[in-house]
Amino acid sequence: MYTFSSKLKTFSIVLMVLGILGIAYGFLSAPKTTEEVKAMMLHEDAHGATATHEGDNLAKAGSADHQDAAAAEEAHAEHLLHQAQNRPWTAFFISAFFFLMIAVTVLVFYAIQWAAQAGWSIVLFRVMEAITAYILPGSILLFLFLLASGMHLNHIYAWMAPEAATDEIIQGKSWWLNVPGWLIRSAIYLAVYNVFRYLLRKNSLALDNTGDIKIYKNNFNLAVGFIVTFGILELFMSFDWLMSLDPHWYSQLYSFYVFASMLVSGITVIALVTIYMRSKGFLPFVNDSHLHDLAKYMFGFSIFWTYFFFDQFMLQWYANLPEEAAYFHPRLLGSYQLLFIGMLVLNFVFPILILMNSDFKRVPWFIVFTGLIILTGHYVDIFQLISPATVGSSWFIGIPELGSLAFFIGLFIFVVFRAMAKVPLLAKENPFMKESKIYHY
Repeated sequence: MYTFSSKLKTFSIVLMVLGILGIAYGFLSAPKTTEEVKAMMLHEDAHGATATHEGDNLAKAGSADHQDAAAAEEAHAEHLLHQAQNRPWTAFFISAFFFLMIAVTVLVFYAIQWAAQAGWSIVLFRVMEAITAYILPGSILLFLFLLASGMHLNHIYAWMAPEAATDEIIQGKSWWLNVPGWLIRSAIYLAVYNVFRYLLRKNSLALDNTGDIKIYKNNFNLAVGFIVTFGILELFMSFDWLMSLDPHWYSQLYSFYVFASMLVSGITVIALVTIYMRSKGFLPFVNDSHLHDLAKYMFGFSIFWTYFFFDQFMLQWYANLPEEAAYFHPRLLGSYQLLFIGMLVLNFVFPILILMNSDFKRVPWFIVFTGLIILTGHYVDIFQLISPATVGSSWFIGIPELGSLAFFIGLFIFVVFRAMAKVPLLAKENPFMKESKIYHY
């Protein structure tokens, strides 16, 4: 039976406290008026002087055609004010979404093991179940953010702004992009994830206590149902929460791309938690073959992510339609270029080079090293998916971003390892447990 160590608990709490301070600093230090923004602009260095949204110059020029220079400058300053005020909200949103979707995709991977009646992974079930415990607190925090957005406490979603009433494209999507429907759908997504997690976990523990094969069959059916349900909901969820940040842009591959990014992150977290627990003397039946399989999934789904990245990029680059190219311009040619290219290197080049060798997939410290690279790369991926539409080119990784990241890392560690300590670490009555114990690749 695992006991949540006092050192790890203290570490997680310290991270949460530091994170809360960083988040608070981000909100308190954000400018409140356009006068503050103008004062900041006067003292910007060469880098900061160019830190404006790629669309700002066009918007400013368009305003200058119809208004005098003073009015254009005021509109420009107000736009920058909204971007600056969005920064702490964006930092919170990125981390909240990233860690919630790690837990959700771990639940998907867990359900796949049940649906496939896989034998190798049974000794990892308690690890997966503990990670999915984060879904509930993560859902609450993310929904509070979405609720705040729906109440117009930030300027994250452009389609919620009053100016959207004169935008023909946004109005054409208003049957879907409206605050009540958006919040209701968001609540449904989160409720479905939590309900399925609760039922799958409940049946898994019941099977552990009784060994009743009917419970196993019930979980098989639940797992199949969840996989299908998630596959449908994720299409709309990615559109509602992420793609609608830029309501003028669209991509048919976007939802699959987001899913691939978060799935490889979820599997990586399973590997990292497993290696940590194994290093502490727990999970005695987890051998190098189990780690090898997890590393293979990390490698394989890194290629899976790259496939969708290339498909989306290649098709839109080749077509070169203005409404599609507008998405890639700030990322490939604008101020996010370094992040965009760096993210591609971290998420594709490094995993390919490091994990291609089969022997390396059995070395725990090597898997941890690669896993940290992958998680960093996919955090940057989510960062560059969200930030261009919310803070424009005024992005920066500073106290608000690091504070939000620290808070959610601390909360994630606290919830996961607290859940790990509540039940035995071996699902002993699973009918495939013997196969898992003696598994060898």
